Amino acid sequence: MNKTLTRNDLIDAISDKVGLPLNESSDMIENIFDFILNELESGNDVKISSFGTFKVKNKNQRMGRNPKTGVDVPIKPRNVVSFYSSNILKSKLK
Repeated sequence: MNKTLTRNDLIDAISDKVGLPLNESSDMIENIFDFILNELESGNDVKISSFGTFKVKNKNQRMGRNPKTGVDVPIKPRNVVSFYSSNILKSKLK
């Protein structure tokens, strides 16, 4: 079974690799995530070279179906975050 990488795993890895205390590693990760979130909220794409690009996509209202009842229901318009992996990342995962 595959293990899911968590925020704490990232904090521990940075602490071990760079030698920072856990609280500084935690602050670093939080600042990175906050920066990415703020850029996406501002309507900007976030491109991380050799990794991929995060983009906000606007989804229009559409009709969906409740799988239990079969009743058609409208799905409200919303924004979603999409991730597009770089060609370098794709080639490493083959």
